Amino acid sequence: MKSKALEKKDPFQKLSILSVAARYDNSCSSSGGRRETHPYGIGNSHLSGICHTWTSDGRCVSLLKILMTNFCIHNCKYCINRSQNEVPRAILTPEEIATLTVEFYRRNYIEGLFLSSGIYKNPDYTMELMLKAVKLLRYKYYFNGYIHFKLMPGASRELVEKAFRLADRVSSNLELPTEESLKRLAPHKNFRKVYQPLQIVREVYEEKQLKAPASTQIIIGATPDTDKTILKLSERLYSEKIVRRVYYSAYIPVNRDTDLPAIKEPPFLREHRLYQADWLLRFYGFKVDELFEESENLPLEVDPKLFWALRHLEFFPVELSKADYYELLRVPGIGPLSAKKIIQAKKYGELSEITLKKLGVSLKKAKYFITLKGKRLAKILKSEAKNFEERQLTLFKESLKYDRGTN
Repeated sequence: MKSKALEKKDPFQKLSILSVAARYDNSCSSSGGRRETHPYGIGNSHLSGICHTWTSDGRCVSLLKILMTNFCIHNCKYCINRSQNEVPRAILTPEEIATLTVEFYRRNYIEGLFLSSGIYKNPDYTMELMLKAVKLLRYKYYFNGYIHFKLMPGASRELVEKAFRLADRVSSNLELPTEESLKRLAPHKNFRKVYQPLQIVREVYEEKQLKAPASTQIIIGATPDTDKTILKLSERLYSEKIVRRVYYSAYIPVNRDTDLPAIKEPPFLREHRLYQADWLLRFYGFKVDELFEESENLPLEVDPKLFWALRHLEFFPVELSKADYYELLRVPGIGPLSAKKIIQAKKYGELSEITLKKLGVSLKKAKYFITLKGKRLAKILKSEAKNFEERQLTLFKESLKYDRGTN
């Protein structure tokens, strides 16, 4: 394994290497930004591995996000830490991980830990070292903060079970959506191996009748796999209760290889559209096949819910005074929260445009697809819908904004 590693590094030298090495994992959110800290300013942004995630009750939690080591026996072609790359290498001992976490916590930099790793020697050996660090935190320092633990593909069932009993959240990255893609870019892996940790988590949690707390990540754009193929996998993972969340990560070219695509910039907009479609699957009652008719890729010019609505004008307009919850969810501009508010508001009186605005409905979108007491707020022509790339986008400019959600 090639590297530019020094034989001796202090923990903060290691931290600077291993926090940067962890930034490509999207199982929690991190901008990767770095700014100079003004002596009289407020807040801090630096490459020491601090990122953020959100708990089930909506709280934003700061995490120390690091790899235990970026030494790895695998040679995945898309990974900066692959074995053949000459990059600075380091490994943190369990004691160093525990000490750094506690010291960062005491300084109020973080509230928890996101711990991942390259495969060092073998999966079980790597997991044992990571578990030792978490045990030190839980039993020596009595650390009750949030811990996200990255499972190692190929690790034993016993170690996987220990990990999710000690951690608040576990994840295992599938990386690529098909066996063929894995064989091409990650020849040391196979779908059975990367899927196994998630399967173990589900089996154990089924015994306790709990929802699986696991998540996974899929790289977007490194292979020819279509959006439909990717979302079909996500739909299956959700329906079988294998994971609670799938993260989509735009492929960032960090290596040169003939099997990797030559791209000018990462497909961030495609990643964004996949997240929007993912929300439609999880919270809006859509099925994957509904989102794909003429193409197996989502349109980049418009969000997938609006795209579906323009292709299915026979469903509209929806009369708000009579629509049920799931009919409301099909209307562009109405999300789960505003749909529930509309259902509740109808019990106390008639709806009006003013009421809808107060309820948080985006009328700029919704007005083309709804009626109030039989009255249309705006009309949309079928001929225009067929050519929406040229004309209708002017009606829905807000849908082109690069925001995270969808309505």
